[in-house]
Amino acid sequence: MVRELHDHWFKEAKREGWRSRAIYKLKAIDEKRGILRRGDAVLDCGCAPGSWLQYASTRIGSSGMAVGVDLLPLDPLPDSNIRTLQEDLRTVTGQTLRALAGLPEDSAFDVLLSDMAPNTTGHRDTDHLRSIDLCDMVLHRCTDLLKEGGHLVMKVFEGGEYPKLIQRTASCFEEVRPMRPPASRSVSREMFIVAMSRKPLIELDVRPDISEGPPPVPDNWGM
Repeated sequence: MVRELHDHWFKEAKREGWRSRAIYKLKAIDEKRGILRRGDAVLDCGCAPGSWLQYASTRIGSSGMAVGVDLLPLDPLPDSNIRTLQEDLRTVTGQTLRALAGLPEDSAFDVLLSDMAPNTTGHRDTDHLRSIDLCDMVLHRCTDLLKEGGHLVMKVFEGGEYPKLIQRTASCFEEVRPMRPPASRSVSREMFIVAMSRKPLIELDVRPDISEGPPPVPDNWGM
């Protein structure tokens, strides 16, 4: 446990002033895929303790806005382009989140980020399925929160339903690439689904017919 809690990434985060080692996961994804751009409106789902918000703030600049929502309280961040809300993503209205970002009612976010994970039980299948449910909820919220052409990054625990989640995500986005950043612990089953360019659908279908099985995974997917 001591080794895990005080590894290289933990020490780097502490040295550089980030709130958690998770910042290096998003940083690696962004550097490889170009998720965040100056001026973007970003929604960070499950934002506590705040390192993803910190990183997003540096990438979007003063012309952008990062909104974080979490069930847990979050210590205030000093950045002027960050707003936070202690709320449940399942029930908070899109109007509330758009207002925090200063977005018009008929607009939406450029990027959705989710580092959310369920409270783990120690039972691998249960934790996996709960993680899948969180991802499906995020996909569903893309309907009203993510603009056409917008990007999504979300964490999931691998397991039997993981390929089907990839397929559901691919039904909503032009390009989907699972990635495992170097900062992910070797014992972790976490993967990050990077979905680029939300399709122009009136209603995103997060539960399509999956009877034919998941799509093939190209050899070059991942880090």
